[in-house]
Amino acid sequence: MDEHPKPYPALPNHPLRAQIVSELHARPFDSIESPIRATHLAMHGGDANLERAHVAALCQRYGLPGPISEATYLSEDLGPYRVRWERHTEFSTYTFFVPGAPADQSRPFADPALQRLPADWLEGLPGKLVAATHLTLCADAERERQIPTITAVFGHDNVAGSLVADGLAGVYTDFRQQPDGHTLLLIDDHGLAPRRAGRLVQRLLEIETYRLMALLALPLARAATLRLTELDTQLESITQEMTERGGLEDEQRLLDQISDLSAGLERTVAANSFRLSAARAYHALVNRRIDNLREERLPELQTIGEFLERRFSPAMRTCESVNNRQEALSRRVSRAANLLRTRVDVALEAQNRDLLASMNRRTDLQLRLQQTVEGLSVVVLSYYGSGLLAYLYKGAHAAGAPINVDLAMGLSIPVVVLSVWLGIRIMRRRLLRRDSH
Repeated sequence: MDEHPKPYPALPNHPLRAQIVSELHARPFDSIESPIRATHLAMHGGDANLERAHVAALCQRYGLPGPISEATYLSEDLGPYRVRWERHTEFSTYTFFVPGAPADQSRPFADPALQRLPADWLEGLPGKLVAATHLTLCADAERERQIPTITAVFGHDNVAGSLVADGLAGVYTDFRQQPDGHTLLLIDDHGLAPRRAGRLVQRLLEIETYRLMALLALPLARAATLRLTELDTQLESITQEMTERGGLEDEQRLLDQISDLSAGLERTVAANSFRLSAARAYHALVNRRIDNLREERLPELQTIGEFLERRFSPAMRTCESVNNRQEALSRRVSRAANLLRTRVDVALEAQNRDLLASMNRRTDLQLRLQQTVEGLSVVVLSYYGSGLLAYLYKGAHAAGAPINVDLAMGLSIPVVVLSVWLGIRIMRRRLLRRDSH
């Protein structure tokens, strides 16, 4: 075997090859060892450059450079805590990890990681807060927490919990906003490997983030429902008027109304379509993350999937129904507009047909009148022509020419009439040929 193989020939790379190859490794899971506390924030609507600069400013406080230009991800150990920043399409997440358990084991959320952050840096975070979660990963915890213990941690017993990761972890949460604006997520480690613990924490935080991002569409969907009801009522009224026989002016008026209705519907669809489509995508991500948990039921507790199925899924179905209703109403408006345009076109064609028939009748009358005028013109011109010939014959007779004036006039009249008639016909044909050219 050749110990020094020949180098491969250089092949031309696609300009996006490096980007698409590295995409699967762009945001790796962190390795997490319990016990650990974390605070997760999701900020919506921030500028990517401002976020990148803001993260860099935090890193520089600890003597580190921060993210590189155009970066959308950073995971850096700053000493007192680890920061993980991810830039998504329309939001960014910031997760801060502090190793160790809180001093009071009975109060796992008493000392959240967020308290380690500089207050002035937190106040300057770009965007608006959507999701905020305090997470605690406990080591060597009991396999199944008792209901009194859970009630003491969350302050009530309306908690979702399950065993996940093949029974190597217990997860508890109530998805309820606490007085400080954060939700709580408790994880009991029963033997998770660091990489697996990192994947579990990331999935649970993504469930909370994607859940709230999906729910951003719910207020818009509820407002759109009222607007769609108004538009539906207007369309029903227009359709009812269409069934009643009316003139062309009424149909044109209805066509103007349905055009205004279509414009209003398009404005509503344009205002809601992105948010509703995003909600559908986020809902699918939440379901996928829940499936990846592979939950096992704990006694007296509903699983996270069951908890979300009770309220989150109906909200998503509401958004989906509004989206479907928009599409259905758009199709109905389009059909009604096409029908009305067809009726207007038919009415206009009938009107044009009647107009053409009237013009044909007028043309026939004009032709007949023209023929009548031509006949009278032949008579008149023949009369005047005969009169001129009569003066000619009389003058010649008075000059001594042997002409019988009456006989000459009688013979000349047919010739004059025929000549005038032929002259008018020749003139009319020349005019027709000139008009045709």
